[in-house]
Amino acid sequence: MPESCAVAAESINKPVVCKPWFVYLVRAANGSLYCGISDDPVRRFAAHQSGKGARFFCSSPAVALVYVEQHVSKGEALRHERLIKKLRKTAKEVLAASYKGVPVQVSINERDVVSST
Repeated sequence: MPESCAVAAESINKPVVCKPWFVYLVRAANGSLYCGISDDPVRRFAAHQSGKGARFFCSSPAVALVYVEQHVSKGEALRHERLIKKLRKTAKEVLAASYKGVPVQVSINERDVVSST
């Protein structure tokens, strides 16, 4: 159980069900991929399509939700989002191609991460 859920459960002595967080990839009309997190990726994708949310889609609108993975906490989702953003474009395309419409769990190989040096 994530730490924040455990603290909440202890303070009220009731079982707490944590809301899952998701990392997602959205394809823009120009072919680029946008990575983000949300507690409801379908709602967030709809916001991207309507022009609300990320400025990323001002120049090229969102056309498809191409990848979603589920995490137990917002912190875990943020950490994984950071890893995905460091991936090479080809590795992100592999993630998008692997998506079958159900949130997945994946491991990221270090060789796919672009070094920041």
